[in-house]
Amino acid sequence: MENVHDLDDLQESSVISTSFQQEADKQENFLRPKMLCDFQGQQRLKDNLAVFVQAARERKEPLDHTFLIGPPGLGKTTLASIIANEMGSEIRMTSAPALDKPKDLAGILTNVTEGSVFFIDEIHRLKPALEEMLYIAMEDFEIDWVIGQGPAARTMRIPLPKFTLVGATTKAGSVSSPLSSRFGITCHIEFYNEKELAQIIERSAHIMNVLIDDKAIIQLAKCSRGTPRIANRLLRRLRDFASVIGDGTVTTEIVKHGLDKLGIDQSGLETQDRNILRTIIEFYDGGPVGAETLSISVGEAIESLEDFYEPYLIQRGYLKRTPRGRMTTKKAYDLLGIPCKRNMDENQGILF
Repeated sequence: MENVHDLDDLQESSVISTSFQQEADKQENFLRPKMLCDFQGQQRLKDNLAVFVQAARERKEPLDHTFLIGPPGLGKTTLASIIANEMGSEIRMTSAPALDKPKDLAGILTNVTEGSVFFIDEIHRLKPALEEMLYIAMEDFEIDWVIGQGPAARTMRIPLPKFTLVGATTKAGSVSSPLSSRFGITCHIEFYNEKELAQIIERSAHIMNVLIDDKAIIQLAKCSRGTPRIANRLLRRLRDFASVIGDGTVTTEIVKHGLDKLGIDQSGLETQDRNILRTIIEFYDGGPVGAETLSISVGEAIESLEDFYEPYLIQRGYLKRTPRGRMTTKKAYDLLGIPCKRNMDENQGILF
């Protein structure tokens, strides 16, 4: 009987866990803006995209294929949904790693509707055979399909409805030139400044019914690494601290206490950021050190190191990339309170 009860408890726990995950996903989607006018920041990108969308709608044509480039968490998926909403069309979403064989891509393409948006995330990870299928689909709105095997095999060209392909990537350099050149619209999404992040936090707090002081909004914007996803994540965690140890209002004191507990400083640097800098300084004399060696030393996947941690450390002036490897700057020594024991020129690592 105990095993039965244990199974019941496990099933109940699984249901609760799934419920929490679904609720988290629902809340994340709820925070996403639906139209361009609600999308905060990236003003030049929005202005250009609004012109392209309006022109396509007036011509009653699908929007040209659109390429979204930018670091994780800046709103590429949100922009893809906004494009579909602005065009008044449906959207199909997938990611390149989920497309394993040509039949997977063909199954989606043959089911798209006229004027719809087909969004492929992480398009830089698309396999070559699938890329070649996309070439014809993007240009001629057709796909080649092989029927039969051996000497009896023949190619049949299947027509497709006219659609808009929206591709998103964090590594534009990894996308082949033939594929990237077929996108008629290219959008580079930059890190957000503190004013833009403050507007995003204020909007999210209003949607989530979270009371937050104006000074707390500014303080939170400063440590959100220029990324809306991080700003919204921190807002949800600070809401928890405010409801448990406060009166439900996120104040500057709650922000400071919560960030201390989460290991985040006022510049937005996390424990792993400081660990990366400390490792380069203490183990490799400030650098240079290769990405693979560094990822092993700090116990972090090289993809996370290059896509999440390094861009912000470089942006803040703590780290730099050279042909010989990663190097810390004098600012990193000052941050960690480690004295510089020797002077180095720019080619050796420390900048004075």
